[in-house]
This record gives sequence, C-alpha cells and structure tokens, in this order.
Amino acid sequence: MFRGKIVDLLKFYDRYQDRANFLTVYILEAHAEDEWPLKINRLAGIAYKQPTSVEERRNGARLLMQRFGYRIPIALDGMDNRGEDLFAAWPERLYIVNPGGRILYKGKMGPFGFDPKEAEKVLAGELSLK
Repeated sequence: MFRGKIVDLLKFYDRYQDRANFLTVYILEAHAEDEWPLKINRLAGIAYKQPTSVEERRNGARLLMQRFGYRIPIALDGMDNRGEDLFAAWPERLYIVNPGGRILYKGKMGPFGFDPKEAEKVLAGELSLK
C-alpha cells in the first residue's frame, strides 16, 4: 500500500470502528526481494524475502504496524494462501461484507485500485439504511 492510502484507510477506520468490524488479512508480500524487488523498498529498508513460515509473515505484519502506526486488527493468511486465493486479494484489496456474509463492496486490485474513500462511501451508505 502506498503511504497515502494507509493514511486514508486509518482515517476510515477511526471514523467507523465503533459501528463496523474491521480486519486486515496479511497475505503474500507484493514486492518480495526474492520475487519482484523494488529499489524504493531497499532504500526505505523494507526489502525482505517472501515469508516461508507463519513467524516470518507475522514479522511482516509487525513491521506494517510499527512503521505506519497501523492499528486495524490484523490476521495472518495461512501459508497455503487460502485467504488470498478465495478473495483474489493480491497485492491488496478492500472488501465490505455485511453481517450475513454478503459482499457489499469488492474494491479493485491495488495499489492503484485500492481506494479507502470509495469503500467508505459504500459503508456509510449501508449504515445509513439501518
């Protein structure tokens, strides 16, 4: 996620956390050093290999929390990447799911289609119906 998108997502969370449940599922690394490295990640000191264990994936989630003050609850996708497969979430994607399990919003694939402001409009509309 781009830094600005994280800021937008955290603002969205702050506004609605008392009326909706939020969860980030930490999946595959988008730009792992051993698969699709980016020079900017190296310069920022956040370049590392694709995790091969739950502990390595957990460390990636911790880095997100520490580096960006990320405070949305985080779950880890299993090493079989089932969550990513089921939700076509790579490299990042936003979903809004109602309490009955119906998908109300499936955001476009990130990073360019990752739009917290668009998702917020959908959630705000859904909550206004109640």
